Amino acid sequence: MSDIPSDLHYTEEHEYLKATGDDGVYLVGITDYAQGELGDVVYIELPDSGASFTKMDVFGTIEAVKAVSDLYCPLDGEIVEVNAGLDDDPSLVNSDPYGAGWMVKLRVADEGELKGLLSSDSYAEHVS
Repeated sequence: MSDIPSDLHYTEEHEYLKATGDDGVYLVGITDYAQGELGDVVYIELPDSGASFTKMDVFGTIEAVKAVSDLYCPLDGEIVEVNAGLDDDPSLVNSDPYGAGWMVKLRVADEGELKGLLSSDSYAEHVS
């Protein structure tokens, strides 16, 4: 069974949002389920800080031994930071998807849109 923390917001495309403590800023990454399905991550292409995206825009790609997948922006917003640690060690997505394996910090345009994302229970049903 995949690890699905109860304090996060999820998308059907297997991204998560995790509050950072800064108003409107969330860590975005892929879920434990998604990294498990992908297998060993070998490369991640991410945008530059300052880039803006709308909900469901592709903001990057993740390459594993057996597949390349698009990364989808969960909500409208602006990238305020990119996890540079993934350049040197993309496998952090496998070993710690909800910690050191986060991908970008996103300043969401409208936090009210979080209500449209999946809860941990809804995401668990989605992947079962």
